[in-house]
Amino acid sequence: MAEVTITQILDDLRVADEITRAFERRYWLSSADFYALYSQGLLDDGEHTDDFAEWSAYYQVKLDREALLRVLSKERLRQLTSDLGAGGVLIDSREPALRWPAPA
Repeated sequence: MAEVTITQILDDLRVADEITRAFERRYWLSSADFYALYSQGLLDDGEHTDDFAEWSAYYQVKLDREALLRVLSKERLRQLTSDLGAGGVLIDSREPALRWPAPA
């Protein structure tokens, strides 16, 4: 089981976003719409197979990291609000980590 930090998640998201945006500009199609077509097997022209495989992989990374970010953020919010003091929520700069995959 590995620990994933917010920095790692955000770095992966930045890279995945840059690459998927490049494909969106090249093919004039959102990654979500591309992925819907790709996962249904409707983009099998052979000419762009390598591009499509790479685009799909980075889009999946993007979706995975967005999900991890939501989980980590919700856990962080839970921790912050459980320790509510008289002055409200105190946010410090210590970086939280998430064990992934999460323990069962």
